[in-house]
Amino acid sequence: MVDKVRGLMMGRLQPIHDGHMDVIHRILNEVDEVVIGIGSAQISHTLTDPFTAGERIMMITKALSDGGIPANKYYVIPIQDIERNSLWVAQVMMLTPPFEVIYSGNPLVQRLFLEAGFKVTTPPLFNREIYSGTEVRRRMLDEEDWKSLLPSPVVNVIEEIDGINRIRHLARKEL
Repeated sequence: MVDKVRGLMMGRLQPIHDGHMDVIHRILNEVDEVVIGIGSAQISHTLTDPFTAGERIMMITKALSDGGIPANKYYVIPIQDIERNSLWVAQVMMLTPPFEVIYSGNPLVQRLFLEAGFKVTTPPLFNREIYSGTEVRRRMLDEEDWKSLLPSPVVNVIEEIDGINRIRHLARKEL
């Protein structure tokens, strides 16, 4: 039996956008399977983290399926933050299938996994000034075109959960 090489990609994915999809495709050119860690899984209903972990799982799995990525090539695992960074890698390892390489642009994530002895790779970002969760959420609030930045199944999930009204309601000032 041949061992599979797995990579771990961590991200909040609030929401998953075309830039994330590009990174996932690139990762799968380097490894057999990718573990997609949904960071800050315990947080939702805020302007920076409007969607629940369950909603993000729906978005991710539907986007990957629509993007032609077979379900046997990825795992989607929600991972909560803990207040002890030095223990976080152990928590991630407990929650995920084994992996050999980490894909992250986040300096803290990189440092923690480097100190734990993992190979860390910074994935190339795809048109980062447009494809970022911050930009997608800004466009949602400002009633600009956000749909063109996302895979269509993600748009469908956001519409199904009334995500735009959620974000706009959260942005309102207290009366």
